[in-house]
Amino acid sequence: MKITKFGGSSLADSSQLKKVKAIIESDAERRVVIVSAPGKRTGDDIKITDMLYTLSSHLKYGVPDDKILALITERFVEIKNALNIPLDIEKELAELAAALDKNTDRNYLVSRGEYFCARLVAAYLGYEFVDAADVIKFSFDGTFDEETSRALVREAVEKYGRIVVPGFYGAYPNGDINLFSRGGSDITGAFVARFLGASMYENWTDVSGICCVDPRIVSSPKIIEKISYDELRELSYMGANVLHEDSILPVQDVGIDINILNTNAPCERGTVITRDAGDGSTITGIAGKDGFISFMIHKKHMSGEVGFLRKVLSVFEKYNISIEHAPSGMDMISVIVSKEHASRTVHTIISEIETTFGASVVLDRDLSLIAVVGHNMSGKAGICAAVFGILGEAGVNIKVLAQAPDELTIIIGVAEKDKDVAIKSLYGGLCEKGLL
Repeated sequence: MKITKFGGSSLADSSQLKKVKAIIESDAERRVVIVSAPGKRTGDDIKITDMLYTLSSHLKYGVPDDKILALITERFVEIKNALNIPLDIEKELAELAAALDKNTDRNYLVSRGEYFCARLVAAYLGYEFVDAADVIKFSFDGTFDEETSRALVREAVEKYGRIVVPGFYGAYPNGDINLFSRGGSDITGAFVARFLGASMYENWTDVSGICCVDPRIVSSPKIIEKISYDELRELSYMGANVLHEDSILPVQDVGIDINILNTNAPCERGTVITRDAGDGSTITGIAGKDGFISFMIHKKHMSGEVGFLRKVLSVFEKYNISIEHAPSGMDMISVIVSKEHASRTVHTIISEIETTFGASVVLDRDLSLIAVVGHNMSGKAGICAAVFGILGEAGVNIKVLAQAPDELTIIIGVAEKDKDVAIKSLYGGLCEKGLL
């Protein structure tokens, strides 16, 4: 059995749903379908989920919302009418509209994008609609109830055979809706694949796989044919946004492969994410992310002071700030954290470190991190030298350098203004050297 998840771009309008139906009907193993809410039809369009978030805010503050409701209704009705889907979606949408007021639960309202899309897709395919609220369960503290959800998903498949489930949400024991994080339909699909022991988890989107570098920075980059779970998690964390990072672990744990495929080019192979990517290029991909700051902490004879690093890091723990990296020297340590997470407590942290530990702190607010990722870098000499040489020729100053103990990732810190130049230079230079 293959679990197929379709993203918002694959469900944006009736023409896209025709492609979805052709894909499903081309393989009898595609018996379970997970859907997102309809996405953008054009570059300046608005996603259904974004409209629902706006509608929720309007309701809360008493702003007129008729226009937003009309746009949402129009999108779903267009799909229904163009495809002659036997479902009275107008009635269901009217019932929702009539029930809306300032007390309408935000999670419930936002989840209706996936809900109504799944209703239409199920009727169009001739599959059974199964509400995620009935099979994806959370405990009251918000933790995912995997055991209960597994039993309910399996029961639904055994009962109906072929089902469509809306992604992104589930329900608390009392029926109230809870959401995964944004993009969480990927997570729903991954858990359903895990529960059913799928042979493959197919994630259909609008790209023909995962690019080895951001296509907004490098024009027409190479597509990665195979990538390991670990490599993908590193790239996803550093900004590669094809797949939700939290959707990898549920299938990784049980060894189910993920195939990233293009709804608009279904014959292309896409990218397969697997436990062991096997032989391939030395470097798998490059990704970069803005928004980091570095606390450069200096104290003479730091290296001889037992427990100094632990005590410094405990200050960040006190303010609930996660540490990204902490490269060090004899008398200095640089603690790199997310700018967003630390912005409110920067001066408090500096003051506490200086007064408590007798250290001096210099702040670097202009830091981007770039990850060069590849399982096949392990044990191979000259990779860092190649990276240094390429960036040196491009005139990019390296502020930070760190390498994972397993040699899977090289992290390079550069000024934010240099990030795109650095990534573009690394891509071109590493390709020329046959490393990427």
